[in-house]
Amino acid sequence: METRVEKGFHVLLAVITACEIGFWVVLAAGLLARYALRLRRTGAALLLCVPLLDLVLLAAAVVDLRGGATAGTGHGLAAAYLGYSVAFGHSMVRWADERFAHRFAGGPPPTRSPRYGAARARHEWREFGKAVLATAIACGLLLAMIALVGDADRTRALDAWPGRLGFVLAVWSLWPITTTVWPPRPPGDATRDPAEHARQE
Repeated sequence: METRVEKGFHVLLAVITACEIGFWVVLAAGLLARYALRLRRTGAALLLCVPLLDLVLLAAAVVDLRGGATAGTGHGLAAAYLGYSVAFGHSMVRWADERFAHRFAGGPPPTRSPRYGAARARHEWREFGKAVLATAIACGLLLAMIALVGDADRTRALDAWPGRLGFVLAVWSLWPITTTVWPPRPPGDATRDPAEHARQE
């Protein structure tokens, strides 16, 4: 027999999966309507629906907890997913929008992330900043869940999640740190001094 905690985990995992799939489906539908079909208002309306998927997941987690469920891995995953979705969602939409505009509306070629030198390091620090924001949002949601339940025994599984998110953030920090200390250089530029190359970026 499946326990209530296991059932809650499976339900929330299914909602998270559905939200991730729904994000790309709604985003693609909105961009196709906007650029391929020239239905700008319809496309704009669909794109406005993208953040609503986060609200669906948040509502599912809250309803589950308010219904007396014991918080488990699913609730921690939901908080982490929501944090990263909010922090990175806008840049993902912009990434897709640039490519649809170029493909269907004659827009300029999509901008690419810098690959070398100080520009690459700045890019990595910006992405790390989004990860910091995602972690802060996720931890805020975890604290809100704990406060909402008001029962330490039912939310004990959430106590370890800030540490897990912090570990992910610490590993992520290796990318901006290494690109700052050892900035990548283009092929054929192996003999140039990294400090000189960074000044010229």
